[in-house]
Amino acid sequence: MSERILKNLLSRFQKLHPKYIDLQLNRLIKLLNKIDNPHLKLSNVIHIAGTNGKGSTLSYIKEILIQNKYSVNCYISPHLEKFEERITLKNKIVSKKKLISALKYIEKINNKKPITFFEITTAAAFYLFNKNRADFLILETGLGGKYDATNVIQNPIINIITPIGLDHQEFLGSSLMKIVNEKLGIIKKKSSIIISKQNNNTMKYISKNIKNLKNNKIIYNKHYEIKKIQKNSFIFKHFNIDYKYSKPNLIGTHQIENASTALAACYELKRKKFKLSKIAINKGLVKTKWEGRLEKFIFDSIEYYFDGAHNPEGAIKLSNFMKISKIDTWLILGMMNNKDILTFLKILKENINGVICIKIPEQKNSYEPYEISKICDKLNIENKIIDSFNKANKYLINKIKPDRIIVTGSLYLVGKTRKYLL
Repeated sequence: MSERILKNLLSRFQKLHPKYIDLQLNRLIKLLNKIDNPHLKLSNVIHIAGTNGKGSTLSYIKEILIQNKYSVNCYISPHLEKFEERITLKNKIVSKKKLISALKYIEKINNKKPITFFEITTAAAFYLFNKNRADFLILETGLGGKYDATNVIQNPIINIITPIGLDHQEFLGSSLMKIVNEKLGIIKKKSSIIISKQNNNTMKYISKNIKNLKNNKIIYNKHYEIKKIQKNSFIFKHFNIDYKYSKPNLIGTHQIENASTALAACYELKRKKFKLSKIAINKGLVKTKWEGRLEKFIFDSIEYYFDGAHNPEGAIKLSNFMKISKIDTWLILGMMNNKDILTFLKILKENINGVICIKIPEQKNSYEPYEISKICDKLNIENKIIDSFNKANKYLINKIKPDRIIVTGSLYLVGKTRKYLL
């Protein structure tokens, strides 16, 4: 019953979408003003923008704070399987009852005025965060930064910029520097700024743009870094002091880099007089889970990985992981049709044996399997078109028998398929 009510609410929100997206915050600000500006009443906000690693970094920080006995509210997007995953209230995913109540209230206040889906659901999130205040609120931007719906907040204590690359060019601009400017738009006057590991040109551009800001700045390779990765641990260097931490359970070197950014944020919180112990920080790193990001399952002696990589930077990280153990690997691939699938496959080509081309369930704006197949043919990648995950999986198990199957190309695809192996 509640599932149907929630589905109908969200469906109605989709229909409110403005005919023209102007990427301004006026609609949301007006709506928030009508509910007494809950976003302005929140304290200890950590705001994260970037192309990759936002969710992982948020998850590390959340778990570290929880292990240090703090209560945490969080906002992420998109969700993997259920919309409720987007909103965490005091360490737990919001209940359907609370969520539906908030969405109904916001719907009534909005009174059918044009507004984007993300704006109206973000308004509901801020309403819930204010009604259920926690020690910290961690926000992940949905799109860009400067004109993102989460950027209505005024006084974050920390702004984090995770690795930046080309994504959402149709909204943010086609040049990397334009996208960097969008991400840097979340920075507020009194917040501390933490910059994750970036490619050289991006880091130079970021450093130049934040140079004259009076904010406290913590920059990868300048103030903190991963000094050494060992079998079960890694050395985190922070302002010339080395700290040893256990390796997180999240797979991939990039996840240790994300962990280092989370650690930099936590050490900045310590500088701001929040109490965090090294033992609890370490426990938080180890206990962090982030589904759908190189998430591993073993089934019928085959290694399965579900990974939401959908842009060139994500493909590079996935490729680096595959290089560690060169075994027979097939992809089950589906992707939204606004993504650079050609570059994505070029990066992965040398580390895969073939691709099963499928359509993302319930996503009309995803590539058709024949379109993916054409690109594979162009790159001389063995491929086969199959119309569902279950059929693709059976084909690989019975006919190909690879050592490893990676489901990738979209978080939407991962969210719709991983449940079959749970």
